[in-house]
Amino acid sequence: MAAPDFDDLAGLNRELRFVLIGILNSVGARRQPCIFFFWVSQGKLSPVRLASVRYHSLNPMKQKNDENALVVRIEHKFVSRKTKVLPLAFGDDAALWSPSPGHETVLTCDWFLEGSHFLRDKHPPEAVGWKCLARAVSDIAAMGGKPRCFLLSLALPKNLTGNWLNAFLRGLRRASRALRCELAGGDTTRHDKVLISITVIGEVHRQRAILRSGAKPGDAIYVSGTLGEAEFGLRQFRGRRGFTHVTNVAVRKHLYPEPRLALGQWLAENRLATAMMDLSDGLSTDLPRLCAASRVGARVDANSLPVTGLASSLVSRELALHGGDDYELLFTVRAGNGARLPRKFRGLALTRIGEITRGKKILLNADGRIEALRPGGWDPFRKP
Repeated sequence: MAAPDFDDLAGLNRELRFVLIGILNSVGARRQPCIFFFWVSQGKLSPVRLASVRYHSLNPMKQKNDENALVVRIEHKFVSRKTKVLPLAFGDDAALWSPSPGHETVLTCDWFLEGSHFLRDKHPPEAVGWKCLARAVSDIAAMGGKPRCFLLSLALPKNLTGNWLNAFLRGLRRASRALRCELAGGDTTRHDKVLISITVIGEVHRQRAILRSGAKPGDAIYVSGTLGEAEFGLRQFRGRRGFTHVTNVAVRKHLYPEPRLALGQWLAENRLATAMMDLSDGLSTDLPRLCAASRVGARVDANSLPVTGLASSLVSRELALHGGDDYELLFTVRAGNGARLPRKFRGLALTRIGEITRGKKILLNADGRIEALRPGGWDPFRKP
């Protein structure tokens, strides 16, 4: 995914930067040094009034090991002096957000935890930075919306505030630019493991959001892309030592997923999808959630699944049904609208894999044998 051109955006005002430093100094010993830096573009972010502060001579940029210095490092990674994106204020306790006229605000949040979602000794920190934002933005794509900004809550050990943090921020900044989702603020603290929480604010045209609850019996079930690739990529490097680098499409999809924003927006604008969600935990786990919201059942044709060609047919089918982390879109379309869907959307395959049915059963047609499709994807609370 190519990063957008930001050459038309302006940089930090010098006086505002001095205000930032003064606020950081003044709050260091008395308040939670959480900083929010906000940008305005076409009236999307409302002004936040500056707090009255007393300036101190100590420069927090020289405090290499405290939280103020860490916060300023994060701010410097995301605000370019070459842009016209102007931060109106720093230092307030929260943001004031005004959605664009004719839009509704879409809110989502997502955890990304060391040991559960990534391994510090195998996942490159740059990939961790990219993926923590991409997977949260995927929820915006599933509603047919556009991401606007995000909040970052980050806890990490002190020994990772050097090179690891720098690489993490590079990946996060790449994702932020590619997805057109600006960092609006957040919080930092210390912990023995890396804990990341991302909150994304997005927008969708009023009454155009695509929910999980709109599927009806007779609707066709579609998925984008290839299913099971990310899980196969994870399996490839589980036994390796050291950081994993991109060696094929499956590893890339696991490390650097791309939320299907353009497809989601196109489906919403053309009113084609009756229900939609992203595939984060695996088809066998996510499809029942869509069906439950719509109070319907489903029948999936195993032979129609868009499987990876990197594994055997049996393994690739298992991966397509139960593998997580694909962040493809699962959506339903009225039977009469199927002809309006292209076979590919901007090079991304759109595949019909089944049909919505009456009742609540989720069935799998596997080579003519009809059986219940049991949830076998990711579930953090499932007993091992």
